[in-house]
Amino acid sequence: MSITKEVILKALGTVHDPDLKKDLVTLNMVKDIEVGDRKVSFTVVLTTPACPLKEKIRKDCEEAVEKVVGKDFSIDIKMTSSVTSLRDNAPLLPGVKNIIAIASGKGGVGKSTVTTNLAVALAQAGAKVGLIDADIFGPSIPVMFNCEREQPEVKVVDGKNYIIPLEHYGVKLMSIGFLAPADSAVIWRGPMASAALKQFICDTVWGDLDYLLIDLPPGTSDIHLTLVQTVPVTGAVIVTTPQKVALADANKGLAMFKQPQINVPVLGVIENMAYFTPEELPDNKYYIFGKDGGKTLANKYHVPLLGQIPLVQSIRESGDSGLPAVLKDGVTAQAFKELAEAMARQIAIRNANFDSTKRVELTV
Repeated sequence: MSITKEVILKALGTVHDPDLKKDLVTLNMVKDIEVGDRKVSFTVVLTTPACPLKEKIRKDCEEAVEKVVGKDFSIDIKMTSSVTSLRDNAPLLPGVKNIIAIASGKGGVGKSTVTTNLAVALAQAGAKVGLIDADIFGPSIPVMFNCEREQPEVKVVDGKNYIIPLEHYGVKLMSIGFLAPADSAVIWRGPMASAALKQFICDTVWGDLDYLLIDLPPGTSDIHLTLVQTVPVTGAVIVTTPQKVALADANKGLAMFKQPQINVPVLGVIENMAYFTPEELPDNKYYIFGKDGGKTLANKYHVPLLGQIPLVQSIRESGDSGLPAVLKDGVTAQAFKELAEAMARQIAIRNANFDSTKRVELTV
């Protein structure tokens, strides 16, 4: 049998993406097939650089091609990625592929810590990432990225001022903490805080991003409504701790996104401080805040549990020092990397199976 590009394409048509439930050829994920003297090469374009199934897909492709060319052929597979998006021709943030809201029902559950490490983990994987600190009254992102004394530059375009976001650890950043003195309190009414968020979205030069994470304040407030009214949000992630009081508020936060008039897909639940593990006893787990509360919440609303993050001293130290835990070695870093992969995976599944989110029209 003559080995042609068509033969290779047919073979790869038997390889399925485990998440999207379709073959790679139908999904248009196979590019640049070349057949030479006992050599086959092609590119597989994944839906995210943080794909946790990358090696499985590579192995499946290799086995499928080997069946038709035999073991004498050399098979060269290049794995690359192009993050999927439903935001084509978006008037606001046209270069941003996915806008992800990171929310919690109550404060103190580690939402900003989780958002920081998610953003850095995605950037480490090769994605273009931005982060808006939408907690106007209690901004944490400047401290967690060790840039609380820095200020963004301003660029004039057609007579209008635009903010250039700061960039640390490969993540573009914007926060009210960069614009107000570090020791001062922001004492604003709701409309002023909402106007600040709109400025971070509309008057900041974000450029091309695969993911723009929005670190929302606790609860369900003007800020949340402003976000969903300003731009279509790809999906929301809920951060909670296992104890009952946190779950009660997380229920409300999750239910808000599911309301028919808002209708933002919930990508999943993250259970932070899931258990305590002493550094000297890494195999021991102490469920000091309760057990599997986040898992119970995810099951109740039929959404994925994206991950369980342990309560360890090094995470707190990393936040205080401005060096995110995901940049260090160890179990915690691995947990955040797997969490980022799980979220990116759910974004790809969401984009493949559902229509784009509509900007919310509310008068409240």
